[in-house]
Amino acid sequence: MPDQVRQLRDRPPETEKITINLGYVDLGRVDLLVQEGFYSNRSDFIRTAIRNQLTSHSEQVARSIDRHTLDVGLRDYSVADLEAVRAAGETLHVKVVGLVRIAPDVTPELALATIGSMTVLGALQASPRVKAALAPRLK
Repeated sequence: MPDQVRQLRDRPPETEKITINLGYVDLGRVDLLVQEGFYSNRSDFIRTAIRNQLTSHSEQVARSIDRHTLDVGLRDYSVADLEAVRAAGETLHVKVVGLVRIAPDVTPELALATIGSMTVLGALQASPRVKAALAPRLK
């Protein structure tokens, strides 16, 4: 029976964990709002506060994205994508607000041969070796 079990591909997380430091009084106020039922937990409060701030600054964010010509959302790079870039003799300058995923089978050598610079405002998912190789090119 164990021979029939297949390992499914690990699903990448849809969120990124962050850590914040709050003063005791602010934390107490958050806990009070949670206790009173305004929010389901601390994380719910923090996510809501962040979304509200992003909404209040949406015009500035949109102008900045236009000014920097950043892609917004998810950007995937496979071996085939990077091989095509290399075959064309081109170099990528990746600028993304969101998530950049570099396929697990991309080698550090291929990444270095095809990615000249990276600006990632969000998260980069790649193998540890590719991340280490591209570290000097991350802005």
